Amino acid sequence: MLPVDVAISFLGIAILLGYSPGPDNVFVLMQSAMQGRRAGMLVVLGLCTGLIVHTTAIAFGLAAVFAASATAFTVLKLVGAAYLLYMAYGAFNAPADTADKPEGERLAAGSLYLRGIVMNLTNPKVVLFFLAFLPQFVSTERGPLAPQFFQLGALFILATLIAFGSIAWFAATAGQFLRKSARAQIALNRIAATVFAGLALKLAMAQR
Repeated sequence: MLPVDVAISFLGIAILLGYSPGPDNVFVLMQSAMQGRRAGMLVVLGLCTGLIVHTTAIAFGLAAVFAASATAFTVLKLVGAAYLLYMAYGAFNAPADTADKPEGERLAAGSLYLRGIVMNLTNPKVVLFFLAFLPQFVSTERGPLAPQFFQLGALFILATLIAFGSIAWFAATAGQFLRKSARAQIALNRIAATVFAGLALKLAMAQR
């Protein structure tokens, strides 16, 4: 078991990191503003599912193998960049829809959840971050490392839910007013397309 002080320290740092500008929280912000609060939370849940995969990988040493492969890193970042460009294209061409629909109805729940998973798993920087960040909070003196990594992963997911969930909540509130105007909605879609394209470029140029 992780000591309480270590767990609290890790959770606090993870929450602060969750609010630091990055591809995942920007993605949540734009999806919430465009699709609504429920949609944003579904994306957050998808991102957290991706974190479960990353935690499992690092716990069993798979992440280190991936990080050592330049080819795997390149392929994954290009897949992620291509997906973001696809999102940018969809957002840029999305028509204005000011009809009074329930939140999240514009896209199916499964599609939104999958977006979060794909966004997280195709970002190789997450693997490298976990490799650099999590080992700082484990110790062989506490026993096997794998259970400690899983505990840290669970805390990181909790921090992500807190930070990204609040981003989704407030972004959706602002987006609710913007979606009532066709002109504002078109502008929001164009902004989202630009953001997604920028994230794609940043990811494609990422180095290990």
